[in-house]
Amino acid sequence: MPHAQNEGVTGAEPVLKARILLVDDDKSNRDSLGMVLRFSGFDVVTAADVSEALGQIGSQTFDVLLTDLHMPDPGDGLTVASAMRHSHPKAATFIYSGYPEMSAATAAILLQTDQVLLKPMAPGSLVETIRKRLKEGRKSSVNEIENVSTILERESKNTTDDWYRCAERESSFITVHLEKSERCAHLPAVFRDLVHRLRNPLPLGTHALVSADAAEHGRMRFRQGYTASMLVEESRMLQVSIFQSLQNNLQKVDFSLLLVDVMVIADEVDSQLAQAMASYIAEAKLKQLAN
Repeated sequence: MPHAQNEGVTGAEPVLKARILLVDDDKSNRDSLGMVLRFSGFDVVTAADVSEALGQIGSQTFDVLLTDLHMPDPGDGLTVASAMRHSHPKAATFIYSGYPEMSAATAAILLQTDQVLLKPMAPGSLVETIRKRLKEGRKSSVNEIENVSTILERESKNTTDDWYRCAERESSFITVHLEKSERCAHLPAVFRDLVHRLRNPLPLGTHALVSADAAEHGRMRFRQGYTASMLVEESRMLQVSIFQSLQNNLQKVDFSLLLVDVMVIADEVDSQLAQAMASYIAEAKLKQLAN
């Protein structure tokens, strides 16, 4: 991975001339860190924001990413780390921050990077940390990332089982006795539509994905004896179960797209609830007219 050899700092043994992408919106930090790293024998490319960093990642090869976590523009260090993992999966990634309270989030951040560093960083310690990581190789415990649609598709059975357990514990559902196959009959179509929506994005709030299955679900729930509030509650529980599945696979999630995908999931589940509710109400009105 690293390129040529070069002499390091003051009498240090030769180090591999690895290429480092240094990302920091603070120019003084970029300049000082860049000088230290270059003096230590590294080939350093700098970026002032997330957009510039993503451009560098897409056009060059890197052995190391060193990025600030907090930046003012859209995105942050996690966005950059996720992109680096996509494009250069063998690169070592380091995220640093000047906020001591970041330690509370270290576990989640470590799912996206090899190591978390706290500013101010002693130059000698930083250089030694990078050298050590390059010598050891990229942290093997970091899993390859997956998009949310793939995780949702793979975890559909586990999510269904979790949702069913929640439904069976819900006191209001006890009055409607259904077999598991009946209670969960609508979920395969819901997961199919969610995966399709995630892979074929639509503007949020458009309700453009019309689902005949959602409409049939509303009619079926009316015939089974569900109340409207029960229909809403089972939809809420479905979102909880889906997000729990994502939480269980957090080490594999692409953080750069996670927020958008979560909004898409919520939007699509709500859209299907609206369609189910419309057919539920229509079925109720038909029954009233028949009486």
